[in-house]
Amino acid sequence: MRQPLSAVLITLNEASQLPATLAALQFCDEIVVVDSGSSDDTVALAEAAGARVIHQPWLGFAAQKQFATEQASHDWVLSIDADERVSDTLRASIELVLQQPQHAAYQMPRCNRFMGRWLRHGEGYPDRIPRLFHRQQARWSQDPVHEHVVTEGSMGLLKGDLLHESADDLHSYLAKQNRYTSLQAERLAARGKRVSGLKLWLSPLLRFFKMYVLRLGMLDGVPGLVHISIGCFNSFIKYAKARELLRRQQEKRP
Repeated sequence: MRQPLSAVLITLNEASQLPATLAALQFCDEIVVVDSGSSDDTVALAEAAGARVIHQPWLGFAAQKQFATEQASHDWVLSIDADERVSDTLRASIELVLQQPQHAAYQMPRCNRFMGRWLRHGEGYPDRIPRLFHRQQARWSQDPVHEHVVTEGSMGLLKGDLLHESADDLHSYLAKQNRYTSLQAERLAARGKRVSGLKLWLSPLLRFFKMYVLRLGMLDGVPGLVHISIGCFNSFIKYAKARELLRRQQEKRP
């Protein structure tokens, strides 16, 4: 008999994505949806699927996910986003390890769909992320963006993919990346971390070589090239924004 499991999600206007996600979570002992004010059918769809819905104004990604984790009835938590699906292989792996858990948290490979193609190389795969964890031994980091589960215990690895079915077109994807790089730059500037011109120049080049050549991103065709190119630009613009913020801070000093 396996350990009881709570699936937790945070949502805001996810009606187009949520039904498929919830359908793949029916093996869990409960589903908790923390909604931050959806104006579409998100809440109704969640309740129809048997989820327990909790209303919570937006706290930020990390804080919202930590809040959702704390609302679960069980200590073992599977935290996923509304545009992610648990594959059959991943489900079987989760149920197997919960029969006798050996670790405090478990990573799983995430497969990202980008420009209509499932990416299998480069930055898009295996993109291992910890999403199954014992909440008494792990918690969400406080990063403003790219939040992740941290634990002082050991970390295991599950079989099977978490399928990331993003509905973003390039316009909305780039807008999201612009917000993310601004948050990352603000964090760097708050730490007073100076960025050299050499780092600004080398970071995207090294990232491209690693992801496109060494990790075979070239095998993902045009979508792979676009995905990695955006990632490299993000490296460049993140540091450029940080330099600008630091310069403005210095100009304000008496």
